[in-house]
Amino acid sequence: MGLFGKMNFGMKKTRDNFSGNIDNVLNAFEEIGDELYDELTEVLVMGDVGVFTAEKIIEELKVRVSSKGIKDPTAVRNVIKEVVADMLGEDEKIDFVTTPAVILVIGVNGVGKTTTIGKMAAYFKSEGKKVILGAADTFRAAAIDQLQIWAERADVDLVKHKEGADPAAVVFDTITAGINRNADVIICDTAGRLHNKKHLMEELGKIYRVVDRELPYSDREIFLVLDATTGQNAVSQAKEFMKIADVSGIVLTKLDGTARGGVVLSIKNDLKLPVKFIGVGEGIDDLQPFSATAFAESLFDIIPETDDDAPIITVDADRLAADKAAAKERAEKAALEEAARLEAEKAAEEVAAAEEAAATGEATAEEVAATEEEAATGEATAEEVAAEETDVEEPAEPEMTDDEKREAAKLAAKEVLESEASKKKKSGFRSLFGGGEYY
Repeated sequence: MGLFGKMNFGMKKTRDNFSGNIDNVLNAFEEIGDELYDELTEVLVMGDVGVFTAEKIIEELKVRVSSKGIKDPTAVRNVIKEVVADMLGEDEKIDFVTTPAVILVIGVNGVGKTTTIGKMAAYFKSEGKKVILGAADTFRAAAIDQLQIWAERADVDLVKHKEGADPAAVVFDTITAGINRNADVIICDTAGRLHNKKHLMEELGKIYRVVDRELPYSDREIFLVLDATTGQNAVSQAKEFMKIADVSGIVLTKLDGTARGGVVLSIKNDLKLPVKFIGVGEGIDDLQPFSATAFAESLFDIIPETDDDAPIITVDADRLAADKAAAKERAEKAALEEAARLEAEKAAEEVAAAEEAAATGEATAEEVAATEEEAATGEATAEEVAAEETDVEEPAEPEMTDDEKREAAKLAAKEVLESEASKKKKSGFRSLFGGGEYY
């Protein structure tokens, strides 16, 4: 099911409520007048479009109906559709030029923030991007474990600390891992609370400073996750978050479970914020890039399913190729350095083995010197050194002269006498103190 098909499915409840009530009003009037416009305004407000946005739609509707000379109320439907489409504007895109790019996700608990991050990771991965997640919502119980589950489902990396850890430290480690692993997109979960604005502002401020310090020129987005089922309350939440965070886009979840999808118009018109993603189901692939065209169409009509939707991600090909080439060069350099280190360790082990063999009489000084020279020049292998150690014969004992033999016999006799004296000394102590040896 493509973007348009999923949008159709997810917008069913909103379409039945929004478009259905508009049709009922238009079919109930025989002529266009103030009473008709008042009824349409009420329908829009009840559809969670918001009072301000509803009035703006009706004002524009009156101008267009008058300029086109429309007299039939049923013909007003297409004009409303045009006004809504123009209000939504063109499709929003996420243009990532730098790699990695950073996405910080904020929102109150319960809106589906952590689930959204997991689905977003799966979406970017399906677009061919390498994604890494950061579990920086360290204070909500089980938030880290929940994100771990979604990271496994999306098959992406996750950086986490213990519960209660400093969120900024988690973001720092995530950025470091993202750079080292050549990630394209870094997505960080953040605190899901708003009851203490000062504390949240300080926490987000620390995170912003970490991002600015570690990736000063990176592309970044701050996405606010809102629950579509809350209608105009979602707009109120957004206004509060916008006071303390530089929100760049909205992710609207649970659109398939509500008839309040008209809140998208309020977000776009009242808040002047783009909707970047919408959630239209429970599946991992049910977070879809928001298409203003598809939304406007599916708000009024059931549109045919298609899979030829344009991807949301556009990348500077030259910049990306340069980044990939630099990353490859760093990896090759690291591989060469590692190989040199291993070779040096191997040579040192061979020299140590040869010296040990010389100390035990298994190799001559000349052979040790040769082994050291070969190890230094890389000409000897571990197998060759082992073979040399095996092949070296033990030195033969020199033949003693008659004088040396007599001297050896005298030493042996002296040792026997000393031993007997020691025993007598010990036995004297034994008679006093019992068994055991005492000196």
